[in-house]
Amino acid sequence: MSDMKLFTGNATPALANLIANRLYSKLGNIAVNRFSDGEISVQINENVRGGDIFIVQSTCAPTNDNLMELFVMVDALRRASASRITAVIPYFGYARQDRRVRSARVPITAKLIADFLSNVGVDRVLTVDLHAEQIQGFFDVPVDNVFGSPILLDDMLHARLINPIVVSPDIGGVVRARAIAKLLNDTDMAIIDKRRPNYNVAQVMHVIGDVSDRDCVLIDDMIDTGGTLCKAAEALKERGAKRVFAYATHPIFSGLAAKNIRNSLIDKVIVCDTIPLSEEIKSLKNVRLLTLSGMLAEAIRRINNNESISAMFEH
Repeated sequence: MSDMKLFTGNATPALANLIANRLYSKLGNIAVNRFSDGEISVQINENVRGGDIFIVQSTCAPTNDNLMELFVMVDALRRASASRITAVIPYFGYARQDRRVRSARVPITAKLIADFLSNVGVDRVLTVDLHAEQIQGFFDVPVDNVFGSPILLDDMLHARLINPIVVSPDIGGVVRARAIAKLLNDTDMAIIDKRRPNYNVAQVMHVIGDVSDRDCVLIDDMIDTGGTLCKAAEALKERGAKRVFAYATHPIFSGLAAKNIRNSLIDKVIVCDTIPLSEEIKSLKNVRLLTLSGMLAEAIRRINNNESISAMFEH
């Protein structure tokens, strides 16, 4: 690997260290701190001139702080004459604000962040499971959107599932669920159809498909508060599901997520390490963490060597 250097901010240092270990490398020497007034201070303590630089930094909560850290690190590296800078953003914050709904007077923040990254000096972006794949088109630089599904699928295949059925938690997730079902020995699929009959009436969950006496595999790209997921598990158990496993790439776990999952009927929640888990979430016995470090390390190696990323996901 010619002149490759890996740096990280304060968002995902544990994941960055795992990636560095996979690459038989070490993290670059950078100090990311705060001035007394809260402004971000960045000091690069090694030569990066002509280097192929990779910055590992999820833009998870505190989202704005982590974004600004990323921008300031990129600026510092660019001014230090780095040859190419790739922003490795395992979780891309603000991705859910990707369109205007019914001409509402709202921003398209995913596009705004893409513009910031393009303009600050990023040459390439490597991210995982964008909330909407078309967000790649918001950027003026190349974007590699890799998938967490191979890591999740490998866990499913070793989970000793009994008569499994893949369940999409909503209509929008059908394509993702269908892809997993096909790879999971072409198993059956069910869909949760969420409807609110009238205003001020509780949301009703219809289960499309027979889940009776089967292990249900709920699959989604992220878990936020977990409220909808927990209600979906309840609906599945009411219809005779044997066990419910929830798989997701991004463990946002905001708000009452820990309480919701603790009190839920979900037998196991399996997530990836794109976002650090809080101590409260770590204490939950039904939450398990998988690492994407190997996959991201391989993607970084391929970018550094100008090799194909898509070849990683050819079956």
